[in-house]
Amino acid sequence: MGADSYIQSLLVSNALRRSTLREMLGALRLPKGSRGLDLGCGAGLQCLLAAEQIGPSGHVTGLDISEQMLEYGRKMVEKAGLAERINFQQGDVARLPFSDDTFDWVYSIDCVGYAPWEPLPLLREMMRAVKPGGIVAIAAWSSEQLLPGYPRLEARLRATTAGIAPFEQGRDPSLHFLRALGWFRELGLRGSEARTFAGSAHAPLSDELRSGLAALFEMRWPEVESELSADDLEQFRRLCLPDSSELILELPDYFASFTYALFWGEVPD
Repeated sequence: MGADSYIQSLLVSNALRRSTLREMLGALRLPKGSRGLDLGCGAGLQCLLAAEQIGPSGHVTGLDISEQMLEYGRKMVEKAGLAERINFQQGDVARLPFSDDTFDWVYSIDCVGYAPWEPLPLLREMMRAVKPGGIVAIAAWSSEQLLPGYPRLEARLRATTAGIAPFEQGRDPSLHFLRALGWFRELGLRGSEARTFAGSAHAPLSDELRSGLAALFEMRWPEVESELSADDLEQFRRLCLPDSSELILELPDYFASFTYALFWGEVPD
């Protein structure tokens, strides 16, 4: 998927995730008027939610490796009238272009903790950039139930290479994202906490939610054809492809749910 297509998928699927991500960021209790960093910010959609949390006197910096993503983010915040409260910078999450103790908080959603990167060096960089007592948080998509009535097919899809992302088959179990409390403990973060946040959608679906779910299918299970049996592939194409006459999103009793996992702690003095 090219950068333009991926940005479009993020925008469309954001309708599905927005309220869940807003609740998740709210749980961090980011201080009003604080300065923070969104690592791997992509198109900057979560930066808008963080700016809501910290109010007009706060400031959010979004960092991403993709200049194309950041350019979209700049146009978005300019259009929203938030250019003075949100800025974007290109950079590598492994080598942050910021001095020590620059921010009051830093978070990363669907980035730090994902394979193939080793999590501890990235978390150390996050801690370095945050003031003592500041918040370090990472979050990631952790589960979904998108095909009601077809648990076998969904289990097979979750077992594909794409389906087990952001992990990799054969990787050390201690490096799985849901083991992040161990990472935080090893690095000495104080008061570490973990929490799950759930989102859902049900029929009748609005056009916005229907488009968001269709984009999610494409993002969650790309190029799975070679890893499915002939029967599973036929069923996948029938239920999940947007041009199918039997698309599962058309069910009058359709229901879907998903979760994000959030881990956070404080930088020691």
